[in-house]
Amino acid sequence: MIKAFLFDLNGTMIDDMEYHAKAWSDILNNDLNAGLTYDEVKAQMYGKNDELLVRVFGENYFEPQKMQELSIEKERRYQSAYKPNLKLIRGLKEFLEEAKQQGIKLAIGSAAIPFNIDFVLDNLDIRNYFSAIVSADDVAVSKPDPETYLKCAKELGIDPAHCIVFEDAPKGVEAAANAGMNTVVITTMHGIDEFGQYENVVAFIDDYSNSSPSDFM
Repeated sequence: MIKAFLFDLNGTMIDDMEYHAKAWSDILNNDLNAGLTYDEVKAQMYGKNDELLVRVFGENYFEPQKMQELSIEKERRYQSAYKPNLKLIRGLKEFLEEAKQQGIKLAIGSAAIPFNIDFVLDNLDIRNYFSAIVSADDVAVSKPDPETYLKCAKELGIDPAHCIVFEDAPKGVEAAANAGMNTVVITTMHGIDEFGQYENVVAFIDDYSNSSPSDFM
């Protein structure tokens, strides 16, 4: 029996991944001369910001302080571009309200830093729905490692087998699988064909407008 819904944030609750891709492309190519195509940038967009920088440039290329500065600057550019369009994916507010009324516990498990999570929760006034929030700063290793979602379950006091994850990215689905959790995939940035290898996907949805919590119980 499902007792908790765990949500990724970017691409799952808000449809903002193209804004992240543009901000990363600007930082990587215009500031750091990485010479990546746009598709190559998008392929690297999983896990923590410093993990992305290490994948692109290698270990020890940047000092930790420099990676932190680049991370914050990337998020500033993303927030500046996206804020005029900031909104929940269609139907999600109603979905969250219905889940809350049904006594389903809710958490966010994101590879985003708190600076970005706060940007979304506070500007959209939805923090009150969530009993646990796990950010990039709260885990040693990000997705596809299961730590993010296992920590969500632990903070909610719910067995992982009784949690279902809402995700938009293959690496996030893999993290849920590694945590022993099934997944509902929101196809905001990745097509259904990109999830064929994952046996823990129970549904694909375009948005939340035609879904209710009982559909996934």
